[in-house]
Amino acid sequence: MVHGERRFTYAEFGRRVHRLAAVLDALGVCAGETVAVLDWDSHRYLEAFLAVPMLGAVLHTVNVRLSPEQIAWTIEHAADDVILVHEDFLPLLDAIRPRLAHVRRFVLLCDHAGGEALGGLPFAGEYEALLAAAATGDFAFPEVAEDARATTFYTTGTTGLPKGVFFSHRQLVLHTLGVRSTLSGTGQGHIGADDVYMPITPMFHVHAWGLPYVATMLGLKQVYPGRYVPETLLKLVRDEGVTFSHCVPTILHMLLVHPLSKVIDLSRWKLIIGGSAMSQAQAKAAQERGIDAFTGYGMSETCPILTVAFLPEAALDGPPADQALLRTHTGLPLPLVDIRVQGPDGADLPRDGHSVGEVVVRSPWLTQGYLHDAEASATLWQGGVLHTGDIGHISPDGWLKVTDRIKDVIKTGGEWTSSLQIEDVVAQHPAVADVAVIGVPDERWGE
Repeated sequence: MVHGERRFTYAEFGRRVHRLAAVLDALGVCAGETVAVLDWDSHRYLEAFLAVPMLGAVLHTVNVRLSPEQIAWTIEHAADDVILVHEDFLPLLDAIRPRLAHVRRFVLLCDHAGGEALGGLPFAGEYEALLAAAATGDFAFPEVAEDARATTFYTTGTTGLPKGVFFSHRQLVLHTLGVRSTLSGTGQGHIGADDVYMPITPMFHVHAWGLPYVATMLGLKQVYPGRYVPETLLKLVRDEGVTFSHCVPTILHMLLVHPLSKVIDLSRWKLIIGGSAMSQAQAKAAQERGIDAFTGYGMSETCPILTVAFLPEAALDGPPADQALLRTHTGLPLPLVDIRVQGPDGADLPRDGHSVGEVVVRSPWLTQGYLHDAEASATLWQGGVLHTGDIGHISPDGWLKVTDRIKDVIKTGGEWTSSLQIEDVVAQHPAVADVAVIGVPDERWGE
């Protein structure tokens, strides 16, 4: 495990997980209570990924990009009892402290030695000092029911308050096994024991797509970058030998345009791109730098990975434009994932590569609903399938292609026009750095 100047073997990391559990147990955290984390991507976050659920408590990964009002609301809605907070977020917590009626104690997280500036919050102490003083590195974890809630985080939409998404121990384990069975091996996009993993998707967002659990199961060297600064990320790829990451297209764009990306070797770097659609132009630009970028698909409510766009072997020698088309497809489903496309009447549409409808899914690792929101949960699972809100079609050989979000599709002249397809065309112009296409009201055409 690598984070800044800190380096741990897996044996040391294991002892730290046990010590963190002992610290939380001493703070009175018991089964069913909630421990929140506000941190950049670090070894501490991964330790909490394991220690908190293994205690039988619930891990709340706080989205630090929300507004202060939304963060306060999520902390109270999740009923957080203890908060682990990086020093960078102390001003935020000081400002919203009067609204955090449920929180008992705070633990300070620092990236430097010392951590004396504990501020005015009721701190139990600084993280490293508390771990060092823990009585044991061999904590006796309790038995935990597999269907007990293990994690909670909040997803935002265009309207209303954030919704709490939660997952059980069983769902986290099954998702980890499903993703590992898909990614492990040889060939394009696959990972093995010699790979070096670095997340570039925040750990507060769907457990960094669940891939830290996969990397830990595989015993990979793991590099945690802290804040996402393009120059820092690229230097870590160079200096730590990073070969496997995942990010959203915006981050990939920031990396590709940074001058350092033009002078370092990126030819061993595999990147799963998700969160929003990667354009064909971006896929080709990544390939020109030697980066193996390909699409992974899912959403907060699906834990999240549902499909991966591995290229057929015959396509790997094809021209970049043909590869880019496949790399930007949504891909084939993982084991235990049932994906369909349904029409407005709820009937399944044919897998002909043309019939477009809403993407619905079933899998054992999908969230059962939204925390304390029965109405939204019922809408999510209407008809016994999880409604993604995405529009797409499925080819005869099973490849899913998401063409738009329902809320983003442009309804013009009685037809659905994909904003993503128009964006793909515009993005191919060399003078275009980024593009977004939206529908606007039109008296004649609708939009």
